[in-house]
Amino acid sequence: MFHTILIANRGEIACRIARTARRLGIRTVGVYSEADAGALHVALCDEAHLIGPPAARESYLDAGRILAVARASGAEAIHPGYGFLSENAGFAEACAAAGVVFIGPPAAAIRAMGDKSRAKALMEQAGVPLVPGYHGEDQSPAVLAREAAAIGYPVLLKASAGGGGKGMRIVLDAAELEAAAASARREARAAFGDDRLLVERYLERPRHIEVQVFADTHGGVVHLFERDCSVQRRHQKVVEEAPAPGMAPARRREMGAAACAAARAIGYVGAGTVEFIADPTGNFHFMEMNTRLQVEHPVTEFVTGQDLVEWQLRVAAGEPLPATQEALEINGHAFEARIYAEDPTRDFLPATGTLDHLQLPAEDAHVRLDTGVRSGDTISPHYDPMLAKLIVWGEDRDDALRRLRRALGESHAVGVTTNLGFLRDLAAHPAFARGELDTGFIDRHRAELFQPSAPVPDRVLAIAALAELLRVEARAGACRALSRDPWSPWHAVTGWRLNDDNHHTLAFLDGEHEVTVNAHFRPGHYLLELPGGPMAVRGEATGDGAVLADLDGVRVRAGVVRVGETLDILCNGASHRLRVHDPVAAALPAEGGGGGLTAPMPGTIIAVLVETGEPVRRGAPLLVMEAMKMEHTITAEADGVVDVIRYAVGDQVQEGAELLVLETGEAADEPA
Repeated sequence: MFHTILIANRGEIACRIARTARRLGIRTVGVYSEADAGALHVALCDEAHLIGPPAARESYLDAGRILAVARASGAEAIHPGYGFLSENAGFAEACAAAGVVFIGPPAAAIRAMGDKSRAKALMEQAGVPLVPGYHGEDQSPAVLAREAAAIGYPVLLKASAGGGGKGMRIVLDAAELEAAAASARREARAAFGDDRLLVERYLERPRHIEVQVFADTHGGVVHLFERDCSVQRRHQKVVEEAPAPGMAPARRREMGAAACAAARAIGYVGAGTVEFIADPTGNFHFMEMNTRLQVEHPVTEFVTGQDLVEWQLRVAAGEPLPATQEALEINGHAFEARIYAEDPTRDFLPATGTLDHLQLPAEDAHVRLDTGVRSGDTISPHYDPMLAKLIVWGEDRDDALRRLRRALGESHAVGVTTNLGFLRDLAAHPAFARGELDTGFIDRHRAELFQPSAPVPDRVLAIAALAELLRVEARAGACRALSRDPWSPWHAVTGWRLNDDNHHTLAFLDGEHEVTVNAHFRPGHYLLELPGGPMAVRGEATGDGAVLADLDGVRVRAGVVRVGETLDILCNGASHRLRVHDPVAAALPAEGGGGGLTAPMPGTIIAVLVETGEPVRRGAPLLVMEAMKMEHTITAEADGVVDVIRYAVGDQVQEGAELLVLETGEAADEPA
């Protein structure tokens, strides 16, 4: 076994690898960019080295710098995690040339599966079932159009050199093909340095099922059963589970055998995932093989009782597989929910900012947390916006789902927009509970999953008001303690008024709606006037940011986080946001102003699709940004004429920057 390994990654996967290494007594060396100087993975490693600026291509993707750190630190092996250099055959070869073990498959296997067209051909030879499609080298528009027509619409365009939903587009008819292919090529080139595409039949209501495989250098190959990864947004997974709901034992054996055949066909070593797409009839087809550990590997670990990172380390050190196929079995059920900094209401647009507060449930035999961030960390535009993975285990699917719902209800993030509310709604959806899964689940149930926000309940308003009143009491108490006259009436917070009821008026903004709460001071409690009627409340603030409240005799514990004028309240498994409203300040004129279309987040302009003076229709694409490894198209919000374009291709822009100005005085005419 190794004495020292270098972890060539960041975030939750670097932390997760470090924990297993520490348990095995292995010294860890971390690497970090300037943006990650205070990151959690830096603190968890025994030693960490700065490798460059925030941009990944100048730090985490710089193979030379990482190998230099390996030599300087005495690392015998490098674990690439996932993403970055994990599926880079050139890096695997460079490690071998430097005398450092690459904890992953041979370079030849990475190349074979990294080129999806070549991978399809190899799998066909190995007898692994394929989706009908075109995987050829001729990438001319005419050939792609001809092949797409032969396959039959709708078709799926996919980047030949990579995965993760990047460079993937669904094309419903021939009229969309050219624009979709151009966009897919740009995204594939940016993500993988290769813009080749393949075309496949787009299966209606398919399930995305993958099989975890492992192989050693002694000829051993096993599978550790399947995971269902059908629930996706933007072609990327958001909730995974193991085993797949409704999987018959015979079908499980067939898929496991096919996955092992795929691994044997390319001389595989280490951890890999063979991804299949299954149609409603149960037929399954090979999609791709990921030659690395997967983000969702913890659900497999939970149901098999195995540590897959430990398996990786042992196999890379030359040991045989830790278990035979016969010894492996499924125990219970597990879910993984990926908590992202993103806005589900804006097509899951990634979010940036400071994570002012992060609350996650305690880990135990049923709950596991893989995270690489802490309260106070900055979520930058340079890397994937995942905050944490919440993994739960239960005796069966119903038990695991109940635990998932509770754990999501105990999770809370403030300062950065997240998908936590969406995950709670998803886990509570009846169709999800029934296991009616396919890759179109989110779109099909969009109406229920993206309902307009309801007004904040009276109970939440009462907790917010109580928190503010307790805050005023605490501040007055501090002033009283410092005063030369602690009994001065100016320190009182009883709301006493001459010839009037003693009360205090609190104003909150619930979205754009103002809500007023009158708090009447009564002996030992407050009587609140709420939209739904009066409520007697009392309570106290705890030292851990919570409020213990008595609401008309009902005892409630709620988390309350105040950042500036914003109150985030976690109560009964739901999160609510209010803003403390000052009507006088709100009435003042705002600074600045003006029209124009602004950047939804920091990024790089990669395409300008219009010219100054050009008339455009509402919804027309104007320019394309790249941020957090994804493309984002900026469209016209109304008919108009392009007046000013403020940025060119290659320019970096900050969130909120005005990108262009559209004159919308009258409807734009189509060009002659």
